[in-house]
Amino acid sequence: MNQPDDQYTDQELLRRYKTDGNSDWIGMLFDRYAILLLGLCMKYLKNEEDARDSVQQIFLKVLSEIHKHDVIFFKAWIYQVTRNHCLMQLRHRKDLELKETHMPGVAEQEDHSVYVQKDQLLENMEAAMEQLNTEQATCVRLFYLEKKSYQEVAEQTGFTLLQVKSYIQNGKRNLKLLLEKYSENKR
Repeated sequence: MNQPDDQYTDQELLRRYKTDGNSDWIGMLFDRYAILLLGLCMKYLKNEEDARDSVQQIFLKVLSEIHKHDVIFFKAWIYQVTRNHCLMQLRHRKDLELKETHMPGVAEQEDHSVYVQKDQLLENMEAAMEQLNTEQATCVRLFYLEKKSYQEVAEQTGFTLLQVKSYIQNGKRNLKLLLEKYSENKR
């Protein structure tokens, strides 16, 4: 690569990187927009060190994720990636600040209460699942808990696709009714 990088369009550099995997192509592309990205990070993060760290993190993210995307306008895409990264950083900061300002005793009580509610919900869910008919319980478990597709559930169970959809829909409705009944009995 002895030619200056300004001879290539953004699209050409992207195509070359996707073809041979040589990170120098992305490096050239990234160099074109590094100052823009740094400025954008500074605008959001208000701290030069954080902004520089973010630009480095974004570069690494671009290297690992560019293959997953069909990028047509790199400048617009990298701008959006950078903006999202900065917003996530700000959200993370805000979450940390909220955790630091919470009164420990109250937060612990809230956490404990949430865990008790979740445990109760899980117990109710398990009991409700046992009350579903076998077909509904199997399909609901595979689809929602094991994250299988309709097609995978059909292949695994031997049911038709139409049966799988019906069992899942009816099972979900029955679960909702059973869970409502359990919560009314607890009141």
